[in-house]
Amino acid sequence: MRKTEQIFVGKRKTSVAKVFLRPGKGNVFVNKTPLELFNEFFRSKVLTPLTLLPEFWKKHDFHVTVKGGGVMSSAEAIAIAVSKAAAAESEEYKQMLESYDRSLLVDDPRRAEPKKPNRRGARRKPQKSYR
Repeated sequence: MRKTEQIFVGKRKTSVAKVFLRPGKGNVFVNKTPLELFNEFFRSKVLTPLTLLPEFWKKHDFHVTVKGGGVMSSAEAIAIAVSKAAAAESEEYKQMLESYDRSLLVDDPRRAEPKKPNRRGARRKPQKSYR
């Protein structure tokens, strides 16, 4: 690991994103794939904190590794990790992100409730037809 490289982690549902922040020209790679190759919803979620802070975006390269979860939860985990990186860079960036959306700086602790035995789901119970 180079001395100029920093690592930030974001979590959402079961997705965990690690952002490796390096000085660069504003390139974003997700699991070694350029961000331009992903669909529009994914890109818009990931780029939300970066569009708020264009001067931060253009000075760094973002190399992201994501594991677990689905498409949108991994996109939100990446957005959280990138926001944490920006907040660590400057207090001004942190204030701007907090004023836009506080959930960009905080990991989401919500998890899916496990299914119970002899039921269809976590809360669903068999119907009763007598009464």
